Amino acid sequence: MRVAFVSETTAHHVDADDVDRLRLLADLLAARGHDVHVCCAQWWEGHPDTFEHEDLTYHAVTAERGRRWFSPKAAATLRDLDPDVVHATSRTPGHVYGARWGALLAGAPLLVDWYDPHDATDGLRGRAYRYAARKPSTVVTPSRTVKTSARECGASGDDVEVVPTGIDMHGIRSVEPADAGDIVFSRRLDEDANLESLFLALAEFREYGWNCTVVGDGPARAGYERQARDLRIDDRVEFVGEKSVEERVRLFKDAHVYVHTAERTSFGLDLLRALACGCVGIVEYHAESSAHELVETYDRGFRATNDEEITECLVRAGDLERKDVDETFAKYDHDHFLDAYLDAYRRAQEQAGLL
Repeated sequence: MRVAFVSETTAHHVDADDVDRLRLLADLLAARGHDVHVCCAQWWEGHPDTFEHEDLTYHAVTAERGRRWFSPKAAATLRDLDPDVVHATSRTPGHVYGARWGALLAGAPLLVDWYDPHDATDGLRGRAYRYAARKPSTVVTPSRTVKTSARECGASGDDVEVVPTGIDMHGIRSVEPADAGDIVFSRRLDEDANLESLFLALAEFREYGWNCTVVGDGPARAGYERQARDLRIDDRVEFVGEKSVEERVRLFKDAHVYVHTAERTSFGLDLLRALACGCVGIVEYHAESSAHELVETYDRGFRATNDEEITECLVRAGDLERKDVDETFAKYDHDHFLDAYLDAYRRAQEQAGLL
């Protein structure tokens, strides 16, 4: 199958969850033998319009990001590529116009990845989001929380599919644990991380013997470190900074509890990895976070609504056995993730054939 991605921004431009997910999917498609093309802004050196890198073929629609003619040029690029499926992203909703026209010219169905919630009430941009939600054959979201956003923007519920981001179960099974605290937290340390909820809970949990590892960096790190000192738990909390996926997995395999308190999360990928590593999961519920979806039916998962409830959950988690791997989460591995997208592509093709 020839799959053409339309995403001005790629994982070579920025470090972000949505483009990392697209890169994972593109790599898995290529490894399975599919012909994968990425229509994007140029990120490589030199002036070739087409650049092959790690089994993917990149097409420079524009020389850099932010050019207003990306959308019409993407349509022309897609027409020449003649793909079986066009896969676009809602990151820049105006680009879905070009992706749709290119798909029509190529006689291919259009699938749109809707990774983050969007506001469809804001002027021209809101109008573009409503178009991006209504026009594709299929909209794919990483969680039910984001699916609600897509439907609020006008997507038909029957045309929105939830596909959680995949994890590397083979790597989780094989990697050796590294020294970590009993409790682990991982995320970019900004205001949305809401780490103070965990710290307030830990301050009430001080009578128990525990230590905590905080993974990640960001603009709010110094403030969170100050909060730990003010609460007099800094001797038990270690900030270890940014870590690679493999390094994080090694820490998760040694920890007993993973706590997620972030106020905004489209998909709790590190939470999922930690659960697969055998951690007990504690999630503080927030309306704009999907993380609770991963633990709501899991017997080693707890939901809380404030720091007092997090403390209670920590006490209950202490009664549960430690695990190195939880095979319950094998259903989220890379093969299942890829197969879910291939099924979505085939259904979109069948629908286009019927039309």
